[in-house]
Amino acid sequence: MSVQPQPWPEPDPQVAAAIRAMYSGRREIPLAVRVRDRFGELFADDQFAAAFGQRGKPGWSPGRLALVTVLQKAGNLTDRQAAEAVRTDLTWKYALGLELEDPGFDHSVLSEFRSRVIEHGLEEKVLDLLLAQLVQQGLLESGGKQRTDSTHVISAVRDLSQLDLAGGAVRAALEALVCAAPQWVEQVIDVPSWSRRYGDRIPGWHAPTSKAQRTRLAVDYGRDGFALLTAVHAPASPAWLRELPAVQVLRRVLVQSYTRTVAGSGREVVKRREAEGDGLPPGHLRLTSPYDTDARRSVKGDLWWNGFKIHISETCQSPEPASACTNAGLVPREHSHAPRPNLVTNIATTDATVPDNAMLDPIHQALRRRGLLPGEHYLDSGYASAELIVGSLKRFGITLITPMLRDLSRQARANEGFATHDFRIDWQGRQAICPAGQTSTTWSPCRQAGVAKTVVTFSPRTCSPCPQRPQCTTSKLQRRQLTLQPQEMHEALHDARARQETEEWKHKYMLRAGVEGTIHQATAVTGIRRARYHGLRKTHLDHIYSAVALNLIRLDAWWNGHPLDRTRSSHLARLELALAS
Repeated sequence: MSVQPQPWPEPDPQVAAAIRAMYSGRREIPLAVRVRDRFGELFADDQFAAAFGQRGKPGWSPGRLALVTVLQKAGNLTDRQAAEAVRTDLTWKYALGLELEDPGFDHSVLSEFRSRVIEHGLEEKVLDLLLAQLVQQGLLESGGKQRTDSTHVISAVRDLSQLDLAGGAVRAALEALVCAAPQWVEQVIDVPSWSRRYGDRIPGWHAPTSKAQRTRLAVDYGRDGFALLTAVHAPASPAWLRELPAVQVLRRVLVQSYTRTVAGSGREVVKRREAEGDGLPPGHLRLTSPYDTDARRSVKGDLWWNGFKIHISETCQSPEPASACTNAGLVPREHSHAPRPNLVTNIATTDATVPDNAMLDPIHQALRRRGLLPGEHYLDSGYASAELIVGSLKRFGITLITPMLRDLSRQARANEGFATHDFRIDWQGRQAICPAGQTSTTWSPCRQAGVAKTVVTFSPRTCSPCPQRPQCTTSKLQRRQLTLQPQEMHEALHDARARQETEEWKHKYMLRAGVEGTIHQATAVTGIRRARYHGLRKTHLDHIYSAVALNLIRLDAWWNGHPLDRTRSSHLARLELALAS
């Protein structure tokens, strides 16, 4: 398939006339029509040309396929429904510049388009193009305020037990080998007996009820899996069979699920791997499905899920008087009654085990690449650390507005005695002074978990006779010991914890709560909490197009003069507000 980039054709006159007739008067113009009128050729073909060849049969315009995918996400449609809308929906024909008689395309074209986009690393192209247009129109700029939060994403595969995972991995590898080399499979296994066990999908809900039977079945799966791998790696077997993805997955599942030893009699012993005695791979390496090797299990509070995690960043602004917005030139005169819409500026998708604070630096790098770094970034405590507060300000000029986790020392938790912040640190003199006025005796720089720290110790001769020792330490060594971060981070942490206790900071931090509404809107409109595809990259692509659809929906509401950040409230909620006032 080839692509020769060309400008999008103007809307067909017949289609345009029908649109004008249908949406004249007070009827609001549909999203697809308004997007074409406001942006014209939003996604140019040449931006996707690298994903397509220059020779061969001409294919459908990739720029228009990108817009179809965005409109598909805005309507939460399947590929078949989106392809049907291209054929029958006049508003889509208008947006794409199609003639009235245009037959559209087969729904499989959308799947091929997504695969090509991922293969050539163009997943974020549509978001980059839209944000660049919004910057040109004055709706986005660097500085200002943004907020970020994450939520769980459930994978598109079944949640399997360890027993089902082992059997499913053997079955998936066997299916791949039968498709690739059926004659070889006939020679290495007893096809009828294996077919009885692996001919149908592994039915987890029909697993044996007794523990002994489940253990026996698990060992059978393990023996079959090892036997299959042994046959694949035999010198007489084709070497390319070892490279089949399903065979590689089977090898990983067997390693994480079983141990294989040789008894004194020479008999091979296969048994299930136990976490306590045998150990298990770390969570970020542990497979949960033979069909999606990127999905991982994770837990957050009382929520357990198997899949991924999405981080959504968006602009936000404190409410301002309409006159101030107009005078500052923030919004067009016809929208002087409303602030600019909150727009999604970045999407990051990870497997479910990646902690939030590990993603803050990549998020800032992506925003810098787009020229949309905020001046203030509102986050929850999962993203916060002293290193990130200092590093974000130094590297990106961003002030993090985020609550820091409280001091976890015994004294701080009990709110009794002397916590770390009660000690005065003399960084130049390399010593600490306790509330009783005594000074430390040792100052020992070190590294803990790869992080630079300083361990400060007071002498037992000083602490033992001190009348305030019960408030300071209960150590059997009768001395107090402090673990300090580097000076800059220590002071930043101390200042942040002090600020977050003030009413002014609490009122300011209320702005972060709005991102929860964005997550709710993205879930309700585009279904981001449930992956449509297998694999991290395809899931990320789906999230990017969902973000673009969300931005266009918000822009459409803003163009139509709808108020922002307004949700319906129940009669009970309104009564509660009335009583509170």
